[in-house]
Formats: sequence, C-alpha cells, structure tokens
Amino acid sequence: MKQFYIKLISVTFAIIVILNVAYNLFFAESMNKINNILSLSETSNRMELRDKFREELKQALNKENLLAEEDKEILYKLYKKIQNEFKTVSD
Repeated sequence: MKQFYIKLISVTFAIIVILNVAYNLFFAESMNKINNILSLSETSNRMELRDKFREELKQALNKENLLAEEDKEILYKLYKKIQNEFKTVSD
C-alpha cells in the first residue's frame, strides 16, 4: 500500500511538471503577445512600437529590392484589377 501512494504521488508530481512546462512553452509566449497588443493604449508602448516600425522601414529602404519577384507580380495584377474596376465606376 505504501508503494502505491509513493507511485501515485510521483505520477501526480510528474503530470504537474509536464503541464507546467507545456503551458510555459506554448501558451505563455502567445499570452505575452496578446497582452502587448492590448496594451497599445499606453503611450510608452505606442512609442516603442512606432520606433520599432521606423527602424524596420529604414532597414527596408537600405535593401536593393523591397519585394520579391512573385510579390511584385501579385501586386501588379492586383493594381491592374483595381484599375479596371475603377473604370466601371459611374459618377
């Protein structure tokens, strides 16, 4: 009977550890991202996001090509389709 309780306690402890690790690996990181999005009402977070966005834009401008060839083709086709739809708009 004593061995049963020892095994039961050790299995319970192992399950708790496994659940805790799984939670921290999968859910905690995504919860932090959600909290960052929800905290955009705070001025410091908006300023930090703005600075990060500006830095990314500066890095993109230093590159030779901003878009991949496939992306260019898709955007061009979209542009042409929108242009054709505007021709059919009546004033």
